[in-house]
Amino acid sequence: MRAKPWQIGMLTAVCGALLALGPVRSPAAADLTVTSWGGSYQDAQRSIYFEPFKQASGLDLIEDNWNGGVGAIRAKVEGGGQEWDVVQVEAEELVLGCEEGLYEPIDWSALGGKEKFIEAAVNDCGVGAIVWSTAVSYDADKIPGDGPKSWADFWDVTKFPGKRGLRRGPKYTLEFALMADGAKPSEVYDLLRTPAGVDRAFAKLDQIKDDVIWWEAGAQPIQLLGSGEVIMTSAYNGRISAANREEKRNFKVVWPESIYAVDSWVILKNSPHKESALKFIEFASRPENQSKLPNSIAYGVTNKDAAGQIDKALLQDLPTAPENLEQSLQLDTEFWVENTDALTERFAAWSAQ
Repeated sequence: MRAKPWQIGMLTAVCGALLALGPVRSPAAADLTVTSWGGSYQDAQRSIYFEPFKQASGLDLIEDNWNGGVGAIRAKVEGGGQEWDVVQVEAEELVLGCEEGLYEPIDWSALGGKEKFIEAAVNDCGVGAIVWSTAVSYDADKIPGDGPKSWADFWDVTKFPGKRGLRRGPKYTLEFALMADGAKPSEVYDLLRTPAGVDRAFAKLDQIKDDVIWWEAGAQPIQLLGSGEVIMTSAYNGRISAANREEKRNFKVVWPESIYAVDSWVILKNSPHKESALKFIEFASRPENQSKLPNSIAYGVTNKDAAGQIDKALLQDLPTAPENLEQSLQLDTEFWVENTDALTERFAAWSAQ
């Protein structure tokens, strides 16, 4: 299979990151292994959390990255290799993994108490790390003037001809399809809880199936936009802001009809480094540390005291900015916990047709 431009770019970035990190060490030889989402986000975490924690604690920390899925967590825990200690997970991975006993319980007293955090960041098995959004993004240098403003525009291949990027899988994709079909954000999950609503979403996806390039890792939409392979794409808002800042891009985030969610830190069950893992989460959750994150990448913070320490000029680019929250939809974690398997199976069948 011929490598695509985004794959070559990702390979180059990975090789560069490995050289910068120095010799690769065995996870078993480290005091702690932390796994996150890679790309510009993990670059920010490295400078704000990972390296300062190593210096402050004297512990040996190494990194890994992944693309998500509770099955990957299950394999790590049940395999007994204990290659990962702390992992950043999405909302449904938190709920499913907690129900299955894949995570260690969180000692909230070690973090100063649950009251220090926003409600959505508090869980028996996890500590909220960021608030992030998935939204339409486009290159304003390639679509000057009146760009897309909604998922209906994303679906309009006549007004905006060219390939589109979407994350592979039913989550987010079905919600976006319904909003493109005219459903209000407040109606989306009520519709998806009905067979007719699911049918409607897949029927809408049929309209652009041949125009979609599917992505899986969070860095890929940036590669696809930058290379011109897509005219617009769903993307994580923080990745867009990082590309604009670091690569001098002119990518835009379309906040109306975006979907926001909370990612959390978890400690895998039977981690041999539970004490060190909790110390890391406490360090990364301190307001003086969390408040530095938006300087590098535009994700919202979960420690209540961190919000007041963020430069006001940066707040408008965060999912937690009031004007952005008002126009967006919160991911319904309960819905996806209940329906992930069935809808993933249907999505796979639909993709193969």
